[in-house]
Amino acid sequence: MAIDIPRIPLGDWIETGLDFLTTEYASVTRGISRFTQGGINTINDALAWMPEWALMALIALLCWRVAGIRLAIGSVLGLALIWNMGLWYPMIESLTLVVFATLVAVVIALPVGILGALSDRLYSVIMPVLDFMQTMPAFVYLIPAIPFFGIGSVSAIFATVIFSMPPAIRFTTLGIRQVPKELIEAADAFGSTRGQKLFKVQLPLSLPTIMAGINQTIMLALSMVVIAAMIGADGLGSEVWKAIQRLRPGDGFEAGIAVVILAMLLDRLTQAFRKPVKAR
Repeated sequence: MAIDIPRIPLGDWIETGLDFLTTEYASVTRGISRFTQGGINTINDALAWMPEWALMALIALLCWRVAGIRLAIGSVLGLALIWNMGLWYPMIESLTLVVFATLVAVVIALPVGILGALSDRLYSVIMPVLDFMQTMPAFVYLIPAIPFFGIGSVSAIFATVIFSMPPAIRFTTLGIRQVPKELIEAADAFGSTRGQKLFKVQLPLSLPTIMAGINQTIMLALSMVVIAAMIGADGLGSEVWKAIQRLRPGDGFEAGIAVVILAMLLDRLTQAFRKPVKAR
C-alpha cells in the first residue's frame, strides 16, 4: 500500500510572497525602475552619440594603456568586425547592461565579502546561500524580475546582478582569509586598528583574488544579459533571440561572434588590471 505523503506547497508560498512584495512595494520598484532605465538610456545615448571610430579609438587607447599594444590592435579588429556586421548599437546596449549590472553587483558584494571574511558566524551563513545562488539555473532568476520591474532592461539588470554577484562575494572572502597570519600578527604588533589592518594589509594583499572574482562576475553578467533577451532586454542577446524566432542561423552566429568578441575584450582588460598588483 502506497503511503500518501502530502505535497509541500512551496511554489504557492513563493507566489504568495512575490504577490505581497509586488503589491506592498510597487511604488519603490517603480521608482527604482525609472531611475535605472534613465541611467541605462543616458549611457546608451552617450555612447551612441560618439562616432564609431572615436569610441573604437578610446577603447583601443584604454587597452594599450592597461594591457599593451596587442590587446589594443585586437580590440580595434574585433570592434571593426562588429561594426561591419551592423551590430554596433546592440553591442553598446549589451556593454551598458554588463557595466551597469557589474557595478551594482560589486558595490553589494564587496562589503558582504569583507564581513564574511571577518566573521566566522556570518561566513557559515553566507556560504550555503552562495552555493544555492550559484547552482540555481540562470533562467529561474528571470521569473521574479518580471513582477517587480516588468518586461525590459531593468528586469535584466535585476536578474543579472543576482546571478553574477556570488563570485565577487566568494573571492573577496577567500582573498582576505588567505592573507598570511604572520602579516596580521605583525600589524597587531605595531598597534594597528581593525580598520587599518583591513585597508592597509588585508585588502591590498587580497586585491588580485578580488579582481579574479570581479572578472568572473563580468563574464556571468554578459552571459545573463544574453539570456535576458527572453524578457525583453535589448542588445546582442536580442539579436540572437530574433534569429532563433525567425530561423535565421546566419544572423544568430553573427550576434554570437559579437558576444564572444565583447567577452574576450572585457576578460583581457580585467585580467590586465591584476598584473601591476601582482608585480608590486
